[in-house]
Amino acid sequence: MRLLGKVGLLIVLLLMFQTAFAEDTQKADTVLVIKSEKRLYLLNKGVPFASLSVTFGGQPKGHKQSRGDQRTPEGHYRLDYKNVNSQFYKSIHISYPNAEDRAGARKLGLSPGGDIMVHGQANGWEWAAPIVQLLSWTDGCIALSNKDMDQVWVAVDPGTPIEIRP
Repeated sequence: MRLLGKVGLLIVLLLMFQTAFAEDTQKADTVLVIKSEKRLYLLNKGVPFASLSVTFGGQPKGHKQSRGDQRTPEGHYRLDYKNVNSQFYKSIHISYPNAEDRAGARKLGLSPGGDIMVHGQANGWEWAAPIVQLLSWTDGCIALSNKDMDQVWVAVDPGTPIEIRP
C-alpha cells in the first residue's frame, strides 16, 4: 500500500509540474513586427506578451520590391513553416511574396524574391549577437538573438499570421 501511495504522489507531482510548465508557455495567435521600433511582438488575443529586439536587411526602410534589394516586406503574411536545418539558428518562413507583391514586382520587370524568414543568428556566430543585432545585416529577413528565437519558436505554430509594419 505504501508503494501505491508513493506512486500516486509522484503522478500528482508530475501532473502539477506539467500544468505549471504549460501555463508558462504562451502561444501567439499573431506576430507583429514594427520596423521603425526594431521590435517583434508576440500577441495573444491582441495583447502583447513578449517584445523582442530584431534587426533587418541593409535597406530597412520601405517595402521589399525585388530580389536582392535587402528590404524586409511590409504587410500581412503567414508564418507557414519551421526549419531546424537552416544556415541560421532556427528559422520560420514568412509567406512572402503574396499575389500583390508578385504583381508589383512584375510591373517593374523584376523578381519579387523570396525565402524571407524570422531567424536567429548565423550558425557559428552566436557569440557576436550583442554586436550584430545593432546592425542591419540580413538580406531582408527578421533576425533575433538565439535566446529570443527560442521564445518565438515555442510560441508560434505554422500558420500564425504576421503583420509587418513600417
